[in-house]
Amino acid sequence: MKVQETFFISHGSPTLSIDDSLEARHFLKSFRETVFSQTPSSILVISGHWDTADPCVNAISGPCDTIHDFYNFPEPMYKLKYPAPGSPELAARVKELLKESGYERVNVDKKRGLDHGAWVPLMLMYPDANIPVCQLSVQSERDASYHFNLGKALAPLKDEGVLIVGSGSATHNLRTLRQVDSVASWALDFDSWLKDALLSGRFDDVNAYQEKAPYAKMAHPWPDHFYPLHVAMGAAGDNAKAQLIHNSWDLHTVSYASYKFTAT
Repeated sequence: MKVQETFFISHGSPTLSIDDSLEARHFLKSFRETVFSQTPSSILVISGHWDTADPCVNAISGPCDTIHDFYNFPEPMYKLKYPAPGSPELAARVKELLKESGYERVNVDKKRGLDHGAWVPLMLMYPDANIPVCQLSVQSERDASYHFNLGKALAPLKDEGVLIVGSGSATHNLRTLRQVDSVASWALDFDSWLKDALLSGRFDDVNAYQEKAPYAKMAHPWPDHFYPLHVAMGAAGDNAKAQLIHNSWDLHTVSYASYKFTAT
């Protein structure tokens, strides 16, 4: 079974795991019914919460550990588990494809489980935790085009039934969060620019977002949560089409904008 789509999911706050007031939570819970009905052979998640100097993929035999990499949140969140099986086979294939594409150093981590950028959305999308999962790190010291090309190298995985999911955030500036219903104008401007650029196929502009986008540095003071989008965009293949599949806001500046990329 081939997979035609890749996805970028804005995972927002860790409270997405328990807060039923968040629209994005309901969107992800309905993902299989309304967005992607196929059952993939395995899932590769590129999470903004794993940042390494060189690409690193986890290769877990048996169930993955659930990493609670957040602090001062409600106690029930620390009891949540997502024991999806790992996939050393997929990890080996990821390493093989990246090496073939000129990535000289690709590391394999046989101990690291799933961080909340992976398990929180997957817990909602695939609650049975029965599909093998691997995680791939980002390299925040590199640029967006590097991550786009990383995605291009991984594109053959789709023909092998692998679902590629970038998990980050369309906007990510933790210093600007507020408990208000309004949306900051700069966040809205960046989010709107991103939507227009993606939907009109201006992927080169998205790769050059730091020069092209309004308020790029406010939206992403550090790029770790944005680069998963570039990986998903690159992995979709040449002439891919982008579609906005969800949009909601929380905490004044957190966009939950999520996108599907479909090969054409």
